[in-house]
Amino acid sequence: MIKQELDVLEERSIYIIREAKMKFKNIAALWSMGKDSTAMLALTRKAFLGTVPFPVIHIDNGIDFPETYKFRQDLAKEWNLDLIVADSKIKPDIVGSACCGKNKPETLKKVMNEHGFDALIVSIRRDEHGIRAKERYMSPRDENFTWDYKNQPAELWDDYSSNMDKKGHIRVHPLLDWNEIDIWNYVRQEGIPVNPLYFSRDGHRYRSLGCTHCTVPLKSDAKSVDDIIKELETTADEERSGRSMDKEREYVMQRLRSLGYM
Repeated sequence: MIKQELDVLEERSIYIIREAKMKFKNIAALWSMGKDSTAMLALTRKAFLGTVPFPVIHIDNGIDFPETYKFRQDLAKEWNLDLIVADSKIKPDIVGSACCGKNKPETLKKVMNEHGFDALIVSIRRDEHGIRAKERYMSPRDENFTWDYKNQPAELWDDYSSNMDKKGHIRVHPLLDWNEIDIWNYVRQEGIPVNPLYFSRDGHRYRSLGCTHCTVPLKSDAKSVDDIIKELETTADEERSGRSMDKEREYVMQRLRSLGYM
C-alpha cells in the first residue's frame, strides 16, 4: 500500500515539474540540502532521464553546518548539478531571524533578477505549517516577490495554468501533497542520499534543517532511515519543533511568506 501511495505522489510531482519546465522559459530550483529539496531533485532526475535540466540555487548565509556544505559539494558533483551559490548577508531583521528572515528572500530576488528566472521550484509541503497549506502548485509572485495568499488561482482538473505579473515569477510546488513520512518512505524506496545530520549521534538528531543559528537537535536514537520512519509513526512532536520560534509563529510566518520567504 505504501508503494502505491508513493507512486501516486511521485506521478503528480513529476507531472508538475514537467509542466513547469514546459511552461516557463527560464526556470530554476531552490536546494537547501534538506531531505525535501533533495527528494525534489531526485524526482526531477526521474522526470528528465537522470538529469536536472535547470540551475539549482542555494541561498548561503555562510553559517550552515559543515556536514551540509560537504553534502552540497558531493551531491552537486555526483548529480552534475548546475549549482548557483548566492551569498546572503546576516543583518538585523524586524521579521524573523537575522540569519533566515527577510535577508534570504532579498538575496533570492537579486539572483533571480540577475539570471532572469521566471519560475522557481520550491520543495515546501502543506503539512509543514498552516500558512503553507494556503499555497497552490503554481503560485504567482509579483515583481516585489509579494504573495497575495487571499487571491490565488484555481487549480482544477490538473490545469496548473497561472496568471503571472510580467515582472514577477511563479513559485512551483511539486511536493505540496506529501507529508514528512512520505518523504522518508520515498528516500528509502529510491535510495536517495540525505544529509547525515538527520541521523542520531550521541542521542540527538536534526529533524528539520536550517543553519547553525536557528536549528537545534532533538532527542532521538534513530540512526537509519528505517529508524526515522518508525520514530515518526509514534511521535507527537512537530517536525519543525527544533527551529527558531521567532519565525514559526503563524502570524510571523504568514508575513514572511507574503514577502517572499520560502
